[in-house]
Amino acid sequence: MNTALKQANFQIPEDLLNELRTTVGKSELSKFVSQALKRELQSLRQQTAIDETFGIWKNQEHPELAKGINDFVRTLRKSTRGKRADAANRR
Repeated sequence: MNTALKQANFQIPEDLLNELRTTVGKSELSKFVSQALKRELQSLRQQTAIDETFGIWKNQEHPELAKGINDFVRTLRKSTRGKRADAANRR
């Protein structure tokens, strides 16, 4: 998907700009900065989602997990083992 490009003017420390130009090259500055901003914005969205949902899980609503997730998964797998074998045999 091609997105229309817009020019953005902002200031960054001179030493950072010099390192960027040396490392990336002048012809790739916009692409590099766009990719870095995209990654950082994704990271911020993820952190916001984590912050907003922290504490939403209530242990009393999920007593089946009291012994830990490993025990829960093991029990779940045992309870469906025969059903999965039967389903595989019917194929």
